[in-house]
Amino acid sequence: MPQPDLSRKFPYQMLKEIYEQPEAIRQTILQHIDPVARTVRPDRFPWTSAEVAALRRVTIVASGASRHAGLCGKLMIEDLAGIPVEVEHASEYGYRKPTNGKGSLVIAITQSGETADTTAAQRIAHENGMKTLSISNVVDSTISREADANFFTRAGREVAIPATKSFTTQLTALYMLALFLAAQKETLTGAEVTARVEALSTLPDLIEHSLDRFNAEAEAIARDFYHDKMFVFLGRGVHYPIALEGALKLKEISYVHAEGYPTGEFRHGPTALITESLPVVAIVTSDRRDPESIVRYEKSISLIEDIRQISQRQILLASEGDEIVRAMGVASFYLPHLDELLSPVMEVVPLQFLAYHIAVLNGLDVDHPRNLVKSVVVD
Repeated sequence: MPQPDLSRKFPYQMLKEIYEQPEAIRQTILQHIDPVARTVRPDRFPWTSAEVAALRRVTIVASGASRHAGLCGKLMIEDLAGIPVEVEHASEYGYRKPTNGKGSLVIAITQSGETADTTAAQRIAHENGMKTLSISNVVDSTISREADANFFTRAGREVAIPATKSFTTQLTALYMLALFLAAQKETLTGAEVTARVEALSTLPDLIEHSLDRFNAEAEAIARDFYHDKMFVFLGRGVHYPIALEGALKLKEISYVHAEGYPTGEFRHGPTALITESLPVVAIVTSDRRDPESIVRYEKSISLIEDIRQISQRQILLASEGDEIVRAMGVASFYLPHLDELLSPVMEVVPLQFLAYHIAVLNGLDVDHPRNLVKSVVVD
């Protein structure tokens, strides 16, 4: 399978950084996987297995795209390590008294390590006797220096304001952190951790081999949708945060009103939005080895079929070989088969391309969206 040519010139930094994601993910994996034992190693983690076993709750604090990564991380940690997880808006965390004191771990996620509301949330957690762990792309950042423990991403410098490679490396870091906690708590066997590490290690190549296809497909699809001013994004389970992230990318760089919903919630009111012209972007991938994933898939397809009674304007993300989706004849991206918890890292890539091409077709500067800055350093 041909690999993308990374030496070529890119018209925008955002497009270049989308193409840099496989290597950024690869480096993040190499940073944290023991090459011999094939186990996960955080950059700094001062607690014993007994202290990890005593954890009663994890709280993730983050903002924007980092919070969407945290929503995926919640499901990764709960499913693999069996620890209850809450995800908070960092900007809201400091305005109420924390209720999860001793026996709690607060994970603060920020690309720059300087996001004001996230660093403030971490300080509040520390003041209330909670363990703190930062996930950041900058080693010598405020949040990494003040945290008890660190898990760094290796995205490299991200120039464009919209988060792309910083987001996918955060997802990668959260998956590895979930594996690490699972190993410490012995909710997964050593062999199960190793198998998941091996599956994770194949992900950069899978994404790399799909980039040019996703790019071309997104450009073609965008030509039919770039005049639209409202989109709905749908996803179930671990795919819902990716629907949120896809909607955020479109809002950020195309100035289009886009909303992300859990697929099952869409019947509870938002279906009133459906018209003949409303574009609906839905994630309907599935892990055929996972019975729960299959059930979610079947329910998602049922909703799409209902929507198609009114509107034929869908963009679907489906798994390779999905003949039900193919028979619908709608705009679609087909993704390689992946474990349910790994699929978000792949799924967001075609949505990044889609937002990019819609913005470019509208003549917008995707690297510098209006009113936005790379790092929000005021609360």
